[in-house]
Amino acid sequence: MDYNIYEKSLDFNMNNYIAMNRFRIALGKESQFEEIWKNRETHLGDVKGFQKFNLLKGPTGKEHTLYTSHSIWKSKDDFENWKTSEAFKKAHRGGGQHQGIYLGHPEFEGFEVIL
Repeated sequence: MDYNIYEKSLDFNMNNYIAMNRFRIALGKESQFEEIWKNRETHLGDVKGFQKFNLLKGPTGKEHTLYTSHSIWKSKDDFENWKTSEAFKKAHRGGGQHQGIYLGHPEFEGFEVIL
């Protein structure tokens, strides 16, 4: 998959909003998780305010490997509007299909850029 579709021209400024979801992935299921994300249709290409997406792999512990999705938006309002959009609904269809991979629900963290 061409990951360039996940990034529009980045116009980083003090109004930007960073949205992150932390995922705890069962040991031995990391490749499956990564494939799900590599092959999923994000529907972000035409979403107002979307700027960039990254999937980050963190440390592996005794019970899970930590991953984080990281997206940059022009504003918090743009992010909030996306959450109620058809693009959001399409991107999250079938989210419960992958039992045994995810250990619990993702943990959301949102940040407003101050510097």
